[in-house]
Formats: sequence, structure tokens, C-alpha cells
Amino acid sequence: MPPDRLKTAEAAALDGPGRIIVIGASTGGVEALYTLLASFPADCPPTLVVQHMRPGYVEGFVAGLNRVCAAEVVQAQDRQLLRPGQVHVAPAGSLHLCLVANPVLSIRLTEAPPVHGHRPAVDPLFLSAARLRPAPVAALLTGMGRDGAEGLLQIRLAGGHTIAQDQASSVVYGMPGAARDLGAADQILPLSSIAAALLRLAGPQISDRRIS
Repeated sequence: MPPDRLKTAEAAALDGPGRIIVIGASTGGVEALYTLLASFPADCPPTLVVQHMRPGYVEGFVAGLNRVCAAEVVQAQDRQLLRPGQVHVAPAGSLHLCLVANPVLSIRLTEAPPVHGHRPAVDPLFLSAARLRPAPVAALLTGMGRDGAEGLLQIRLAGGHTIAQDQASSVVYGMPGAARDLGAADQILPLSSIAAALLRLAGPQISDRRIS
């Protein structure tokens, strides 16, 4: 077997072809994420979520999601490996949630200034995810402002598939509207259709991720 196909024990945590899922949301996003993630199966693709939220609220949000989700929902931790069946929610406070793929796909929580007035912000996650090969499947949900729009565009340009929530089902159409205006979304869908689209486009999982 060629060396680039050899699996380490850590890399084998992701098995088979497929993509990860990244999701960003703000105002109205808590309810939207309950709806969306409740449709994910127990063996869903590795999924990362940035929801604009004040410190002290993430623990309750994660606990609530675990009551309605078949997948395991956890608060993201630095250097945590990504595995099928887990949804990683960014902690609130002083860190941004990013991804690295060297030597193996994992989470990095990084200290950096706020982006678009938020920390964590959606763009740092999306921009880091755009460097993965294969590029991920991404969704930008309801929210005020434009956080995530540029990152969504970069994922689309990198060959990933991008979805923006439609105006009718958004509480605030700022973030997904900004993505629409940038041409960042392959699809504009109602919230009720986004989970199925993400899962279909992500497919089975992969073990040989790299940074371009």
C-alpha cells in the first residue's frame, strides 16, 4: 500500500470517503440548530458549530441539544480529534474555533481578536475549513451582520458545497443575506431542508485529509 494511504490509529477515526460539516449561526440560531441537529443520525459526519453566544450559556445549550439529538454533542476542546457521530460546539469567550489537518484533522482553539465583533466568530472556522481537502459542506444560518459570509464564499471557491438559509425561515436575514449577495451559496434553502441537504452532500467519512 502506498505510504500516503497508510492509516495511523488516530487517522483511522475517520473512515471512508466524505466531508465534514461546518455550521454558523447567530440571532435565532439556537432554535434553528435545535431543529437542524435533531435530524442528524447517530453516525453523522463530524460537525462543527459556531453559534454567537455569551459565556456561561454554552453548557446549557450543549446539554439541551443532547436531549434531542441522536449524535453526541460536545463543547469543542483544543486538539480534539474529529470523529463521526460527534457535533462540536464552539465555547464562548476568548477563543475562536478553527481546524487543522497536520498531522491529523483536529480542532484548534485560538486566541485572536474578535471578528465582526464576535469571539468565537464563524469566519475563522469557515476560513480554516476552506483549506481542507476535500473542502467541507457548510451552512450559514439566521443571524445579524455578515459574519461567515466571506468564509462561506471561500469554501465554495475551494470546491466545497455551501448552503445559506432562506429569508422566509430566518429570524434575521443578515448573515445568510450577506452570503447570498456575495454569491457564496450554492443553495438557498428553508431551514426544514438544510439538514437533509448537508447529510446527503457530506456522505461517508474520510481518513486522508490534508491542507492544500
